[in-house]
Amino acid sequence: MWGQNKQEIKQTPAAEEGTESTVPANEGNGDIIAFVGKGVEFKGTISYSGTVRIDGLLDGEIHTDGVLLIGEEAVIQAKVTAGTIVCKGKITGDVVAKERVKLRAPAVFNGSIKTPVLSMEDGVLFNGGLEMSQGIRELPQRTTLHSVGAAAPAGIKQINA
Repeated sequence: MWGQNKQEIKQTPAAEEGTESTVPANEGNGDIIAFVGKGVEFKGTISYSGTVRIDGLLDGEIHTDGVLLIGEEAVIQAKVTAGTIVCKGKITGDVVAKERVKLRAPAVFNGSIKTPVLSMEDGVLFNGGLEMSQGIRELPQRTTLHSVGAAAPAGIKQINA
């Protein structure tokens, strides 16, 4: 009925702008399910599963176990909880990432990060705190250390040279 004569046109966000993407698509674990474009201002809370790319302004909170891609033009003022974060834009706020955070030039970060893995390129400005949580890679709780040159344990003969 309505819309039967309309052709459906699908374009990627980069194709709409006529420029290449500033954050490689292979950074995410899947297809981008949502996109906040350049010039878009959003205030509020975003909760999602999957991969979301932000190139606009966001003020609020972001909650996901998925991937958050932040483009070079993006300005984020938020409390962020995510699985993986790849950022080339500006973030002001507290960030918790369960898997990793990648800060790529010319990113600017002001706040605190808690993550098991952090990578940062030359040219990134980082002002804030960092807590490297052990996350998935738990270390053994008990480690037995033996001193070198100390008395040998009972039953082992010590040889003096």
